[in-house]
Amino acid sequence: MDIARKVAYWNDIADYDLETARAMLVTSRWLYAVFMSQQAMEKALKAAFLALERGDEPPRTHNLSFLLDQVDIGEDPNEVRDLAVRLSAYYIEARYPSYKEKLSTLVGRDEAVVVVDRTQEAISWIRSHLK
Repeated sequence: MDIARKVAYWNDIADYDLETARAMLVTSRWLYAVFMSQQAMEKALKAAFLALERGDEPPRTHNLSFLLDQVDIGEDPNEVRDLAVRLSAYYIEARYPSYKEKLSTLVGRDEAVVVVDRTQEAISWIRSHLK
């Protein structure tokens, strides 16, 4: 698969994951809304990594701060960096059953809506720096 097709693939699934996050808001599944937001941003960063010709394959990691550093698209707004850290924490905690119950009590509607909206903004910012 050529690079352009790989970029399109990663962007398509990033969009799908963000749509899924929005669907989770509608069904009041707050934890899954933030988890899918992490997934969407991760895939958008992997698309950017490929689009900027940083390598033939994106790094195999879920750490958004690391991916943001690898993409290196210039000075990112503090809110993008903060969101990357926040979403990485949701990813780790949402993956393990012992954390799910605790985390689900901490993530309410307001938090989930903010996270999904900020993820959309971050993905738009990332894409605005691509060729």
